[in-house]
Amino acid sequence: MPSLRVLNHAFRAWRRNMTWSKHEPETPFLADLLSGSPLCLHVGASDGRHTYVMTQVAPRAKIHAFEPSAFAFEVLKTCLSWHGIAGQVTPVHAAVSDQAGELLLVTPKKTSGRMGRAYAFLADSLPEGPVRPDLEDAGAVLQPTPVVTLDGYCREQGLDRVDFIRMNIEGAEQKALNGALGVIERDRPHVLVEIHPVMLESRFQGSADGVVEFFLSRGYRMFALNGDLLEERSGIVPDLPWKDYFFIHPSRSARLPAGVFKARMAA
Repeated sequence: MPSLRVLNHAFRAWRRNMTWSKHEPETPFLADLLSGSPLCLHVGASDGRHTYVMTQVAPRAKIHAFEPSAFAFEVLKTCLSWHGIAGQVTPVHAAVSDQAGELLLVTPKKTSGRMGRAYAFLADSLPEGPVRPDLEDAGAVLQPTPVVTLDGYCREQGLDRVDFIRMNIEGAEQKALNGALGVIERDRPHVLVEIHPVMLESRFQGSADGVVEFFLSRGYRMFALNGDLLEERSGIVPDLPWKDYFFIHPSRSARLPAGVFKARMAA
C-alpha cells in the first residue's frame, strides 16, 4: 500500500490530469507528433503527466517511463493505476545516462524546507558548495539509483522501433543522448527535450550547443515555442535557465499526423 505522502502527491497529479490543468505549454503539440501505435520513451517521467498525455493523444501507444526517484516512482505507478493505463505503460525505476551502473540522485532541499524534487539530478557524489548553481538550497538528500542507457535498455527489451522520446533530466540530457545514439541513428525518433544550459556546463561537462549540434548534425530540424507560436530555430533561446525544444527528422515527415509539425516540415 502506498504511503499517505505518495497518495497525496498522486492525487494532485491525477486531478490535474483529469481537469487538464497546469500542463507545460508544449503538451498540446504532442497530438501533432503521435498517431497510430507509437513506441515512446519518457525519460525523467516524474509523476507521469506527459506519459498520461501520450496515452490520450495516441491511445494505442506503448510507453516506457523512466524515473530514478524512489518516491516519484511510487507516485508514477499509483497514477498509472488510477488512470487505468498501466497496461500501456512500462514503469522503469532507473535513471538514464551514457553508461549503465549506479549513480546518486541529488535532491535539493528548498530554503522553505520542502524537497525540490523537480530539481533532482544525477551525480557521482554531493557537489561542494551550492547543490545547484541555479537554485538557492538548504542542502540535499542523496539516493543511490540504477542507471541504464537507452540503447542497452531497448536491446534488452527487444524494442526494435522508437517513435518518440520525451526527456527532462536536469542537465544529463547530453549524456543520455550519447547513450541513445544507436536508437536515434536507427529510428530518427521525434524528440522533445528540456535543455538546461547551466546544469549541462556546471554538473555534466557538457553544453546546450552540444545538445543542439547532436541533432542538427544528423539532419534534424529544431522547433520551440515563442509564446503560442511554434518557431524553427538553429540554437537555444538565450538567457533562460531551461526550455523545451522539439527535434524532428525530415525522414519521418510523411508519417506525421496532420497538424503544425507536418505543415512546418513541408515548408
